[in-house]
Amino acid sequence: MYDSYDEVMGRRQEIITKALGIDYSQFEQGPMVFDYEGMMDRVGYSLSDVRAIQQSVAVGSTPLIELNNITRLARSLAPAGKGARIFLKDEACNPSGSFKARRAALSVYEAERKGYPGVIAATSGNYGAALASQAAMRGLKCLIVQEVFDSHWVGQPEILEKGRKCEAYGAEVLQLTVGPELFYLMLCLLEETGFFNASLYTPFGIAGIETIGFELAEQVRSVTGRDPDMVVVTHAGGGNVTGTARGLLKAESENTQVVGASVDLSGLHMASDRDFNRKSFTTGHTGFGVPFATWPDRADVPRNAARSLRYLDRYVLTHQGEVFYITELLAVLEGLERGPAGNTALAAALSLAQEMDQDQVLVVQESEYTGAGKHPSAQLSFARERGIDVRRGDPEASVPGESIIIPQKPDQVRAREFSLDKMRRSLVRNAVRESGIKIAGEREVRYLADETKRDVNWIREQLLELGVQLEEV
Repeated sequence: MYDSYDEVMGRRQEIITKALGIDYSQFEQGPMVFDYEGMMDRVGYSLSDVRAIQQSVAVGSTPLIELNNITRLARSLAPAGKGARIFLKDEACNPSGSFKARRAALSVYEAERKGYPGVIAATSGNYGAALASQAAMRGLKCLIVQEVFDSHWVGQPEILEKGRKCEAYGAEVLQLTVGPELFYLMLCLLEETGFFNASLYTPFGIAGIETIGFELAEQVRSVTGRDPDMVVVTHAGGGNVTGTARGLLKAESENTQVVGASVDLSGLHMASDRDFNRKSFTTGHTGFGVPFATWPDRADVPRNAARSLRYLDRYVLTHQGEVFYITELLAVLEGLERGPAGNTALAAALSLAQEMDQDQVLVVQESEYTGAGKHPSAQLSFARERGIDVRRGDPEASVPGESIIIPQKPDQVRAREFSLDKMRRSLVRNAVRESGIKIAGEREVRYLADETKRDVNWIREQLLELGVQLEEV
């Protein structure tokens, strides 16, 4: 029998420190500020080290594929002279079928190096499969805590398939109903088993993704003789954006525009029992993208290494129907059948490429495997069973949780701008509320400027609007 929720949460810092080998308190510089780069340096591996670790278990060095037919389609829809070359970084070629193998490879390597008997993660999907795959390669035990069902014990085909994939690699999977017990149970299990905390949001998890950004910059230069002009990344918890952007910077591709793309599920609450099965995307949507961007430290570690607003240049939204449509388009035009969630960025890219010149290069940063449960037909059939209206038409009329409207023609696939400044204001507001500060000095102002990728004067304006007094410089 486990201790009460409050008792376990009271030991949260102690449990995580023991299960990860990182004392987060050493990076704290006040109630708000912490040393982000110092925390990332705590990984202790150079980029070349990480690449070597990944290559030793067949992770990374995935192909960069030019989507010639989709590029031609984009140009046929674009104004004269517009329509960038579209490339896809095919992460489905990793052992577990997604980019998350990169995260898992470094975490499992670290767990083995430190002598942990196994690894644990709380995840609904691809990361669990990646962690189980890597644990199998290194002979470690793996425990996945998975949020699967609503209160009627009904689970989505996609989530159920991911659980089966975890089990196929030898992991033990604990499946839960939606609710706050996920993190509580994970803490209990960390304490009970002595396993390594292979959270998505540790510095190890983010450092593992940096190799994507570095690789794709190298590959684009080799093929086109230039840096990528734009990289579009499916945005969920923020780790994909953060790691890829950091990798681009390490490749000295500083002028590449980093664009996050999410499925618009506005109005659906991710912790709602009613809403849980009224969405057809378990990741890559605004239910994760917006809350995690505007308050990263809601994660299962004290300080989240995934901090997307430090790196995003744009954030765009698509509708569910558009992603299902582009998934079929990728298969029919390019002969590549990939999972829908990973195609969120591709749906946005078809539209974004039409804004760019024809000599420019746009890279869709990842793909993911597909299968029976992840296939659009399974997800759409499940949606119909839940009373969702699935039909052809203009996706602009879609209402999340009520309808999925699949485009009738490709010019109905659109990337819709979502205000980064709105998200930045939310982050500043959340930082002030959570820290309780009443007076902000230069250290707090510069920290928030880094967190939001804005200048210090903009931060000062936001703080004054929130009633925070500024120390005189």
